[in-house]
Amino acid sequence: MSVVKSSLSDADLKTVGGALQGALVDLVDLALVAKQVHWNVVGPRFRSVHLQLDEVVVTARQHSDIVAERASAIGVNPDGRSGTVASTSAIGTVSVPDGWIKDGDAVGILVEALGAVVVRMRERIKVTDDPDPVTQDILIGLTADLEKHAWMFQAESA
Repeated sequence: MSVVKSSLSDADLKTVGGALQGALVDLVDLALVAKQVHWNVVGPRFRSVHLQLDEVVVTARQHSDIVAERASAIGVNPDGRSGTVASTSAIGTVSVPDGWIKDGDAVGILVEALGAVVVRMRERIKVTDDPDPVTQDILIGLTADLEKHAWMFQAESA
């Protein structure tokens, strides 16, 4: 049942809905990974990395809400449940160890996680170009923010 009707064709709705759903799970997982590392980071650069991780969390959470609301606006039910996130996120292959995480390892984890998400966001930008420029614009903005974080973590690990 859909109470919200979209002006997109069924084919376009499927493409755009898939892009939004994929973006949502990647953003939810990114926020979880960054927060897990944030709680457990230790080392000489603790404070700067700790604060930098929270910036990623804020970005991911803000954009996940925008993405989920866009999905709802076009009649697609967003699914941010833990099982869905765990089984479909791009970050699933990124290893976050148990226990304390050295600051350099924390940076490496975020470089890998952000890289995985950015690659998939760029793919979503491409597939939403024709069917829905509004969604594409949202994805472009969030990818720019994620790439800025990726740059900063890469510079941190140089």
